Amino acid sequence: MTEEQKNKLWEEYSKTRNSDVREKIIVEYAPLVKLVSGRLSMYLGYNVEYEDLVSYGIFGLIDAIDKFDYGKGIKFETYASLRIRGAILDQIRKMDWIPRSLRQKQKKIDTAMSKIETEKGRVATDEELAQELEISIDELLNWQGQAKITNVVSLDEFIEVGGEKGIDEGRGSHFEKPEDVVERNELRDMLAKSLDCLTDKEKKVILLYYYEELTLKEISRVLDVSESRISQLHTKALQKMKAFLGKNAGILSI
Repeated sequence: MTEEQKNKLWEEYSKTRNSDVREKIIVEYAPLVKLVSGRLSMYLGYNVEYEDLVSYGIFGLIDAIDKFDYGKGIKFETYASLRIRGAILDQIRKMDWIPRSLRQKQKKIDTAMSKIETEKGRVATDEELAQELEISIDELLNWQGQAKITNVVSLDEFIEVGGEKGIDEGRGSHFEKPEDVVERNELRDMLAKSLDCLTDKEKKVILLYYYEELTLKEISRVLDVSESRISQLHTKALQKMKAFLGKNAGILSI
């Protein structure tokens, strides 16, 4: 379907709210649900079935279609992506699918990292973390790989604060409470500053994944390293950001 045809479809639906037209729009944008689900599936792995993610995302797409204001001139794909991602993450949080053992591992890593950095005044190395945790480097990498699952849900949730929320508020009112604006800007500033503690490659991975929305495979091609290495860089970057934020690390927590 061409852009012109899509626009005509939206114009008709915005005027009539016809259920048949609505169904056509759902079918047209269904691939967007698969795209968003696929990105999240890379991190959730076997914990949640891809088909389940798609089904959760469909509800987000339908919600986006029902609430989208065509007259505002906002690109629907951008708006819908946030709604779809939000619907998937909301359902995952309701399921509380993250195993207690995984939460415990994440907590141990955070505690060890905090202790080492307090003692040495710098970001902990993998070798130091493994020694503090009394595990091998391979086991640490395995823990970090599992921990990235909780981190991706958390960081996506934080990013949505500046995206989906802002769009919704703009539709309902031209005003925001001053304290809400200040708080959101402070959170954004803290997140931006936490990027400064990353290596160049780690920073590129975060920016390419969360802001440019590239897949791990695409990022591996851009940086010319293996996909598994990109996954490790992603996990380590999020851990460094949490350590940098210290008492404010809650903005990266579920």
